[in-house]
Amino acid sequence: MNLSSRQSDIIALIRREGFQSIEALANHFAVTPQTIRRDVNSLCDANILRRRHGGAELLGSTLNAPYESRRVTNLEAKRRIGAAVAGLIPSRASVLFGIGTTPEQVALAMAGHEDLTVVTNNLNVAVALSAARSNRIVLPGGVLRLPDRDFLGHEVETMFRSYRADYGVYGVGGIDRDGTLLDFERDEVSAREAIRESCRTAILVADISKIGRLAAAQGGMIWDADIVVTDAAPPEEIAAAIRKSSARLIVAGQEVTA
Repeated sequence: MNLSSRQSDIIALIRREGFQSIEALANHFAVTPQTIRRDVNSLCDANILRRRHGGAELLGSTLNAPYESRRVTNLEAKRRIGAAVAGLIPSRASVLFGIGTTPEQVALAMAGHEDLTVVTNNLNVAVALSAARSNRIVLPGGVLRLPDRDFLGHEVETMFRSYRADYGVYGVGGIDRDGTLLDFERDEVSAREAIRESCRTAILVADISKIGRLAAAQGGMIWDADIVVTDAAPPEEIAAAIRKSSARLIVAGQEVTA
């Protein structure tokens, strides 16, 4: 789903303060309870919020939302990120691609690139880049994880570490307030770190809703990437930490720090 400004603010408020009643949300945003209820129902249907006792709370962080739901959540933001990254990567480059819906949008934005060598555990990325016959696409063996259409496990980490690519593009399940990168499974962290360590330019792609989103498995920091691409300026404490590092921050194609 494409979030309205108020829906994004509802998510941010509940993430910051926890459970909110419909009445409290209506008062906070100065709208009718019926209007807030429609917003909350849409966010619950998208598996972002969960209904509870006359209000809503964030969906529990121990499990990720279904892939098809994540695929359409913040879609315009992910498309802007995809277009920004596609402008950074030329044809004839070698690219390691990780799992997730934002790397998929990067691949879709790169559909016109040619002569790419793409190494990925994300079948959606492979399909998006398969239209150009000059592209070479490498996939791992193993069992396809459904409905995400990706591969995880030791074979994936081994595959990534056997290459030295020009670029690595990876997403993340969540970003804690101190900049720690979070995912829902250890295998996701291992694959992500293998991408980062096996490329010359590591690009982290994450829309701003990932900041403050919690997941159980941790590994790496946001400023470990060479380039961080998001759709809006991150909180100042994270932006300041990126500025102090060697990482470069890009917001929807507009460079913020060098």
